Amino acid sequence: MRRSASVQRLLIYGLSGPIIALNVWLLSLLFSYFQHPITILSVAAILAFLLNYPVKFFERARMTRTQAVVIVLLVTLTSFVILGVTLVPMVIDQTIQLLNKIPDWLTTSQANLEQFEALAKQRRLPLDLRVISTQINANIQNLVQQLASGAVGFAGILLSGLLNFILIFVLAFYMLLYGDRVWYGLVNLLPANIGVPLTASLQLNFQNFFLSQLLLGLFMIVSLTPIFLFLKVPFALLFAILIGLSELIPFIGATLGIGLVTILVLLQNSWLAVPVAVAAILMQQIKDNLLAPKLLGDFIGLNPIWIFVAILMGFEIAGLLGTLVAVPIAGTIKGTFDAIKNGKTDEFVSTVTIAHDSPSNTDPN
Repeated sequence: MRRSASVQRLLIYGLSGPIIALNVWLLSLLFSYFQHPITILSVAAILAFLLNYPVKFFERARMTRTQAVVIVLLVTLTSFVILGVTLVPMVIDQTIQLLNKIPDWLTTSQANLEQFEALAKQRRLPLDLRVISTQINANIQNLVQQLASGAVGFAGILLSGLLNFILIFVLAFYMLLYGDRVWYGLVNLLPANIGVPLTASLQLNFQNFFLSQLLLGLFMIVSLTPIFLFLKVPFALLFAILIGLSELIPFIGATLGIGLVTILVLLQNSWLAVPVAVAAILMQQIKDNLLAPKLLGDFIGLNPIWIFVAILMGFEIAGLLGTLVAVPIAGTIKGTFDAIKNGKTDEFVSTVTIAHDSPSNTDPN
């Protein structure tokens, strides 16, 4: 009996790897065929998850579900229109200026490398930066070509984005009204011990994750913009928004955003890059150690290794969209299995966040 049980366990563990790899490949193939509709549906579902909070607030004020959804969507649409009229043109203008200046910055950095190499030769140091210089030249030519080709299709991209925006809002409207019926119709096909914890875990993970990430990203934008303006950083608003949006990528997003902004500033002014990096890192530490624990609460965190695995698999399957939803999906799966394993299908915790205070708060599984 022991031998048969061990053989069975070995077969399960041995086959789980190929089965997971096959499923990842199939999901990647499926996403490549239906990338546009899946992206639209996913973004609309995330928007519906977030707007469900104010909808419930208005429902508690003795409004019908339809009235609450209409009011929330109208307010949200008005806010987006105001941002589109005021903030978006500024961001687009700064983005175009930045893209036009990057080749000049790269040329300047190449000249600095040549001066550094000449200084090293004077001091008889064995330093050869010709490979780096050649790579910079290739990057400059490639970037100029991409800018020329991207400018031609900018109007088409803008029109396509506007149509997608309208589709997302229409879908979010119907999801807020009838999403529960569709979801519970699908969940009823599953056994009760799976469907009930899956539903609760999905709501907790997605709502808590995206709401907290959006608020933390907004904090980075609001706090860094005046700091960058005080330091006279070029494209201050664009760089602050870039760091704030990178916050949506869990665990490593803010670090990647700060690193990218620091490199861009370094290409133009090496002395300015230091206070920019220090200010951004300081705000990141305030966010992680003071704001994040209050926003996220006492949730059980996924092990950082599993977070990296989830992000890499999500990126491999669905690119940027997969990166954004990988962690809440992983948390949903873990929360569902934990509830089933513990036999507590009516008690859940969110598992998508990382404990920032101490390693002891992190689930080793």
